[in-house]
Amino acid sequence: MILFLLFVAFPILLIFLLSKAKKSSKNNLPPGPIGLPFIGNLHQFDSLAPHIYFWKLSKKYGKIFSLKFGSTPIIVISSAKLAKKVLKTQDLVFCSRPSHLGQQKLSYNGRDIVFQRYNDYWREMRKISVLHLFSHKKVKLFSPIREDEVSRMIKKISQQASVSQITNLSNLMISLSTTIICRVAFGIRFDEEAHEKRRFDELLEESATMLTSFYVSDFFPYLGWIDKFTGLTNRLEKNFKDLDEFYEELVEKHVDPNRPKSMEGDILDLLLQLKRDKLTPIDLTLEDIKAIVMVIFLVIYIYIYMIYHRYISFTLVVNL
Repeated sequence: MILFLLFVAFPILLIFLLSKAKKSSKNNLPPGPIGLPFIGNLHQFDSLAPHIYFWKLSKKYGKIFSLKFGSTPIIVISSAKLAKKVLKTQDLVFCSRPSHLGQQKLSYNGRDIVFQRYNDYWREMRKISVLHLFSHKKVKLFSPIREDEVSRMIKKISQQASVSQITNLSNLMISLSTTIICRVAFGIRFDEEAHEKRRFDELLEESATMLTSFYVSDFFPYLGWIDKFTGLTNRLEKNFKDLDEFYEELVEKHVDPNRPKSMEGDILDLLLQLKRDKLTPIDLTLEDIKAIVMVIFLVIYIYIYMIYHRYISFTLVVNL
């Protein structure tokens, strides 16, 4: 029955989308590789090494070129001078990020400072981050945590060296950075208990997968049912539920009057205090706080990804 519906519906849908593609092709876009009907340039994209893929295209089509991922036109800028115009001169035009299913779901519909569109809410969240969470005073306040973790790492290296054991510096740097971030953000060292460490790693890995997964609905809005058919939507919902439970547990630990000293003054504690004392122009909700915690997860993932892949891509991609 499903196959029959696909055979009947697909030709009709294809004709409709092709007619829309012809209309959109008249837009005045920079040059770029010729794509296929319906899917555009998706079949050409190298997701494993996008920086190299974009670099090769810039050599052929120039520092600014266009692609099309499904129904979404994209402009790629591979020039510091042009990137400055986009990121600084025309910042208000391009600062908002495209709305993608995985990102919106895990960020509580963009209630963070990464995936939220530029508006009054974003400006207030930015003020909270700058004035209360990441000010120079707060950074200095967390210096004992950084010193303690660096000392632990050096001690571990020394112990391994004393027995001629091979030291994996990449793993040590990942462990150092993630532990510092978790202690600063949550007041917890997740590597002290094997079960909690395993759960945290699994949550981080699954969240990263869901944030970067290919959702058909992002590029083909009329085919969003495919995400449900493949089970990706249900997997995203489960990941969101697991993360929400994790955030709830963190909040419960921080509101416990018998909480350990390590949780006093961390980022989550500060956010809960701002909410409790109403010290911000906007009424912070638990969803707002959870969305900021999600950004911390994102920072950890990006750092791990950069270490393992040993590159930073400076190519700028703009969704139109």
